Amino acid sequence: MTNALRSLWAEPRATSAPERVSRDWVLVGVLVVAALLEGVLRDDVAWRPFATIVAVGIAPVMLWRRTHPLACVAVGFGTALALGLADLLGGVPSLGLDTMVYVLVLVYALVRWGSGREIVFGLAVVAVAAGIGMVPDHVGPAEVYGGFAVLAAAAACGAASRYRAESRRRASDQVRGQERVGLARELHDIVAHHVSAIAVQAQAGQAMAGQRPEAALEALAAIEGEASRTLAEMRAMVRVLRDGAPAAFGPQPGVADLVSLARRAPAPVVDVELPDDLDELPPQVDAAVYRLAQEALTNALRHARDASLVRIRVVAAEGRLRLRVTDDGQITPGRSVNHGFGLLGMTERVQMLGGTLRAGPAPGGGWAVDAELPVKVRR
Repeated sequence: MTNALRSLWAEPRATSAPERVSRDWVLVGVLVVAALLEGVLRDDVAWRPFATIVAVGIAPVMLWRRTHPLACVAVGFGTALALGLADLLGGVPSLGLDTMVYVLVLVYALVRWGSGREIVFGLAVVAVAAGIGMVPDHVGPAEVYGGFAVLAAAAACGAASRYRAESRRRASDQVRGQERVGLARELHDIVAHHVSAIAVQAQAGQAMAGQRPEAALEALAAIEGEASRTLAEMRAMVRVLRDGAPAAFGPQPGVADLVSLARRAPAPVVDVELPDDLDELPPQVDAAVYRLAQEALTNALRHARDASLVRIRVVAAEGRLRLRVTDDGQITPGRSVNHGFGLLGMTERVQMLGGTLRAGPAPGGGWAVDAELPVKVRR
């Protein structure tokens, strides 16, 4: 109980509270008209002009109920408290208009939009005003219980609406967080691969510039191609990150595109072996295998010293798809299985699809990446 009260006391205000919208002005207009009509048409209203002026004068408070909920409750229920005291001390029966029942909206707004401290102080004001207005000498126990039940219902509706809005906000934040992680993973996989290819081509061009100028020109042409592809994919990614900007995407690359990926690799030789039946792969698995192989190839280009061959093997058997990428290079000292965003992204991809990933030194030398994915993705 103590922890719950402390949590309520420390609760911040609800986020994204709109100041005023068009329906607020409509609401105030309806309340003012209703109060005027009641004041004119009812004959049993005590202090009719005064009660009508009070009901009309408080109605505009509704315009600030979201941004200043405690102040609005203080004005609305403070007035109700004053009317209740006048009724109690002066013996004036039924002081006030029935239209003033709209102050219940202020209770809802207090719990929906106020901070924890504002809710505590505001509900205390409401309780005192309700207690003065429903003294047992004037109304029966049933009316007292019913009145407090109505107030409690208004507060409960505010709390429920606040909880639903907070749940939606948290779910939206979680989705956005997952999208950011996915975009970061895609960005790393795309850019790292192309930049690594550019770096390898630049090194090859520098090495061959003096002996074979035509080889340097070929390297520059390859660099231009990789840079153009990188720029195009970066622009597509930026379109996703910019709110409201349309993004036009082509089909996601899949297992069948690994052959063209191998052909674009500057060095070393990349040997690709694929299964014959690729049409039955789920799109998620198809795209994930391509990205896994792309990242493993990028790591080989960056870290495998003196590598002459990279093998990419994809095997489908028993409802599982297995990917194995190996190289025959020398392992860079200090290279760790848990190091770098590339391996982290690969692990996340595999885990989201219910698969497994192993990466590390191969028994015969070089580096090996083994991934196993279910063909039927878990829903």
